[in-house]
Amino acid sequence: VPFAPTKQKRRRDGRKNATMASAGTTELLMIRHAPVVADGRLAGRRDVAADLAGVSLSSLAAEIAGAALVASPARRCLQTAAALCPGVAPETDPRLWEQDFGAWEGRPFADLPDLGPLTGAALAAHRPPEGESFADLCARTAPALAALAARGGRVAVVAHAGTVRAALVQAMGDVPAALAFQVAPLSLTRILVTPGGWSIACVNRVWA
Repeated sequence: VPFAPTKQKRRRDGRKNATMASAGTTELLMIRHAPVVADGRLAGRRDVAADLAGVSLSSLAAEIAGAALVASPARRCLQTAAALCPGVAPETDPRLWEQDFGAWEGRPFADLPDLGPLTGAALAAHRPPEGESFADLCARTAPALAALAARGGRVAVVAHAGTVRAALVQAMGDVPAALAFQVAPLSLTRILVTPGGWSIACVNRVWA
């Protein structure tokens, strides 16, 4: 499956969380957008709104304070970024969009086809009609993630569950394995990138 070459795999628990990136390090703060306004339908590329009513963002906002801000151009991501960092205009990159589910977009969840038992590799390679597979998403996002990783310093990225998992692929060098991770709305996944490689500091951190 084609995707950008990754740096050497590091143990996910091999580095403690860092609040500031050290010299020569980029700290990618990968954030999934807030929950969406529920309509019971699949919303990969549909530009649905975020539902921020009653959501507490103070702890997450404190974690990313001072970081450069980048977002998917999806409305739900831009709304989340604005709520986390009021007055800060995020840089946007269309390569960070969620997986395109093609003909399945907008379908009620109950009407989506049952794919049956699939191996991780088969699931990662499965492409909905007129859409893209998770492996396709990883190939699409890899150049954008590599560019962010090359910046140095702290970079907060407000995007989608698929995009966060694609960043985990860059650290692990394994496309199917990233599908095993849960990525909750408003969760933080921290990835450190040094000249020696990518390492995963935490995944799916949430605040009550």
